[in-house]
Order: sequence, then structure tokens, then C-alpha cells
Amino acid sequence: MTATVSFTIDSPPGPRTATVAYERKGASEPLLLLHGIGHHFQAWHPVSGILAAEYDVIAVDLPGFGASEPLPPGVPYDLGTVAPALGALCAALGVERPHLAGNSLGGLLALEMGRLGLARSVTALSPGGFWSEAERVYAFTALRAMRAGARALPRPALERLSLSAPGRAALTGSIYARPGRRAPEAVVAETLALRSSTGFERTLAAGGSVRFTHDLPGLPVTIAWGSRDRLLLPRQGVRAKRAIPGARLVRLRGCGHVPMNDDPALVARVIRETATDTAADTVKDTAKDAAEKARDGV
Repeated sequence: MTATVSFTIDSPPGPRTATVAYERKGASEPLLLLHGIGHHFQAWHPVSGILAAEYDVIAVDLPGFGASEPLPPGVPYDLGTVAPALGALCAALGVERPHLAGNSLGGLLALEMGRLGLARSVTALSPGGFWSEAERVYAFTALRAMRAGARALPRPALERLSLSAPGRAALTGSIYARPGRRAPEAVVAETLALRSSTGFERTLAAGGSVRFTHDLPGLPVTIAWGSRDRLLLPRQGVRAKRAIPGARLVRLRGCGHVPMNDDPALVARVIRETATDTAADTVKDTAKDAAEKARDGV
């Protein structure tokens, strides 16, 4: 069930209130799921149920997307504002340093939150910020064309197209490698979400100069890229690995830009493995502390 939460964020104009929609299920360690530009948290539904068996899963609509309200007037949609705002969201939900998994824009935000010390682990699926200028222009042009198509298509035509596999491919083939597997009602909902995203243009404008060049030492990080990603090309994963040498680089065979629907079991496994790296480090640290105390006679 979708819920909403309001919280205070820091911004260049001063403290402001943001309100976002989210879905929460499961228990144990927290795991925050972040979608891509123009999408909504339902993009995670193919994997969130799997992950809820082991984690306290929180899937959020980013500000200005899905059912979340836009950011207040004058508040930018840049990394320096949105990533800390998501940290404030976690605090409002009683969560401290969750595991993070993000796709596209969500992957970039997850990495930035990791840089700010707001994450236990980060799994970034085809994250933004590792493009060349030509690749960025191509991706942003494709995204704007997708949004224009979504806004121009009458809803009855959209619903008719969604009923056939070729129609679903026409609507979502740029982000899914296997669009025919997407349920018709999900295709309709995500196309409407793209159409109504109030933060779309301002997010693209803020992302024009973004390059993620920071290492994240000591933080378990996985960069995973769909082998059939046609929006952010897989070679960008190599650049991500160079920027974050300690990260694990994983190829998601047969997956597109939004891999959660193409291969839910694979995506869930990659996220679990990244989070398990954190658990393994905790066990090692605990054993080390115990050994030191024994040595010191404590």
C-alpha cells in the first residue's frame, strides 16, 4: 500500500518541506530502492517482493515523479540537493544508513548517497553519470522523445497498444529487453507516470554537467549493467569501474536499461550479494574486536 511522508530538506533557498510517496514491506535490515527518471517505484515490483523476504524494503517515488509532490519552488533537482533529501527521508522513516539499490538516475543518486556516508552498500543498475558528452546527448534526446511520445498518445490508444506484445514493445522497448513480459496495466501506468513527471525537465537540466568521478573506499559497491541496454550503453560500466576501483562490475546478460523486469531473480541476487558483503565485513570486524579484546585480556 502506498503511503506518504513529509520531511524538511536543506536547499539553497533555505529549509523546505518535501512530501514523497513510498511503499514499505518486509523486515530486517533496511533497503531503499530508487527508480530512474520518468519512472515510479512500481518499476521495482518484480523484485521487491523477493527482497522483502530478507530486508525491510522501502521503494520510493523520487520528488517530482510518480505520486510524489514536486520539490518546492526554487529548490533544484541536482545531486547536491536530492541525495541529502533522500537521507532526510530515511531519517523521517526511522532508517539509518540503508542498503541502496538504484536504477539509472536512482543509481547515480545511490552512489552520491554512498559518497555522503548515507549507505551501508550500493547496487547501481546502469547508473547515470559515466557517459561521454556524446552518449549523454544521445540518452537525453531519447528520453525527451519517449516523454513526447507518452504525452502525445491518447489514453485509449495507449491502453489498446498495451494489450499486445508488439504494442508493449513499441511503448517500452527502449528500456526493456523483454517488453512483452511487462503486464499491460504496468505499461499503461508507467507511460502515464512518464507523461506526468513534474520533475522531468528540471532533472535533465540539472544532469547536463554531471559526471561521477568519486571513489567510494570501504563501501560495498556493485555496478551492474544490462548487456542489452540501449539507453546508457554498457561500455559506461567500464568507466564506472575505473572511477570506483573497489566496485564489483557485473554484466546482466539479456537485460535492458531497466533490468528488474527482464530478469528479477538475477537483479535480486546481485542486490543480495552486495548487501551480504556488508554483513561479511561486520562479521570480520566483530571477530577482529573479539580477538583484540582477548589479546588485551578484556
